[in-house]
Amino acid sequence: MTASRLKVRYALALVLAQILAAVELTFLVMPLRHELVPQAETVFGTDTLIASITLSVFGFAGSIGYAFLVVDRRLRWFTAGEPPTNRDRLFVERILRNQSALLTVIWLVCGAILFIINRDGGAVAAWLIGMAVLFGLTTSTGAALLLIQRPMRPITAAVMESTPGRDTAPGVLPRLLLMWLMSSALPSIGIAAVVLMRSTGWIIQKNASIEIPVIVLSVISVFVGLRGMAIVALSISDPVHDVVAAMAKVERGQIDTRVGVYERSEIGRLQSGFNRMVTGLAERDRLRDLFGRHVGTDVAIRAVSDADSLTGEVRDAAVLFVDLVGSTQLAQSRSPAEVAEVLNHFFAIVVAEVDERRGLINKFQGDAVLAVFGAPLPNAHAAADALATARALTVALRRLPVVDFGIGVSAGPVFAGNIGAEHRYEYTVIGDAVNEAARLADRAKDFDARALCSDVALLHADAGERAHWTECASEVLRGRLEHTRMSAPTT
Repeated sequence: MTASRLKVRYALALVLAQILAAVELTFLVMPLRHELVPQAETVFGTDTLIASITLSVFGFAGSIGYAFLVVDRRLRWFTAGEPPTNRDRLFVERILRNQSALLTVIWLVCGAILFIINRDGGAVAAWLIGMAVLFGLTTSTGAALLLIQRPMRPITAAVMESTPGRDTAPGVLPRLLLMWLMSSALPSIGIAAVVLMRSTGWIIQKNASIEIPVIVLSVISVFVGLRGMAIVALSISDPVHDVVAAMAKVERGQIDTRVGVYERSEIGRLQSGFNRMVTGLAERDRLRDLFGRHVGTDVAIRAVSDADSLTGEVRDAAVLFVDLVGSTQLAQSRSPAEVAEVLNHFFAIVVAEVDERRGLINKFQGDAVLAVFGAPLPNAHAAADALATARALTVALRRLPVVDFGIGVSAGPVFAGNIGAEHRYEYTVIGDAVNEAARLADRAKDFDARALCSDVALLHADAGERAHWTECASEVLRGRLEHTRMSAPTT
């Protein structure tokens, strides 16, 4: 909102509130004019009418001057997009109180001048003018609050964002009670006062007909009550609607959604509580994402949803091991940054191929990668997926400059679960298939295909995948006791 628009809107709100109060007051008083005692006739004289119009003009001018000279100057930080100073914060916190004080001064000054003009009317004139001032002050203050509360919310939110504090605004229950007092209690008291004055002959003649004044007072009380209800309803429903709409956005995945906090009551605590909740959700998602990057998405989801039971189990799985050749010489001949760049490129290729076929990167071991298929989530095609990944990697990794590689694939029963202490553990796989895959990867470095698999892995794969592999050797691998029949990819 621009500075010019803000001050004009504020000035119009104050002027319209006074005009509305004056119109309602006129409709309330005029039906009683011919039913009053003679002493009250002076209140309806020409000089009173001229003075009322003149005072109204001065009241409008005072409201416009306050908006242009005070409000505009004190809110320039907001229109300029700057943080508020302590004086600016204090002004915003007291702005509704200040505008009520301004309207109070305007109406009291008008009442005092009208009383001086009508001092010959005595107590009757004083009472009528006092009741008129009280009614006008009440209705204009309520109307101004109704017209200004929405434009002021962004400004209040900006102040509260920088200085959260204790509740200083009336809560829901006090607002409802105040609305009842203004819209029901006071009009009812007014009607009772009209009937009582007619019965005693004070101000209203005893033979006066008060049906029309009572009807007029009842109708005006309906409008006053509607205005009071609107003020309270908007002050409650708007922030609740904001929170509901923001909750819907969060449900759709917009986790960065926030609501403006422009209330210093329990409603404000609801708004700020929602923001704290969303911040916690965003932090939880960030930690879950970070957790998933370290242990794998499937492991992270399983850990979050079933943390107590994620201890471990034995299941059939396929294991793929990829190891670089010559990384030690690479570290001696290149800078650490260059070595890291090569390794990251290598890891990016491996991760992409493993993820594409529903595998889990269990760990990075220096210049090697251990991937598992079939754990922690079961996969009926684990061996076929591991073998297909090995074939794809032999093509993709050949494009890497400087370094060479070896890939080994095995399959069989493994323990898949948490290893470590109660407060610090990691998800891993343990079994003969893991050791065999590592030995196959080391042996594959001596074969042109750069990838080897065990006969057990081929037996667990489907016929379509087995067709891409050909047996090439059978030997006792380093650290093992029995021969391993090895196959290499043909395509």
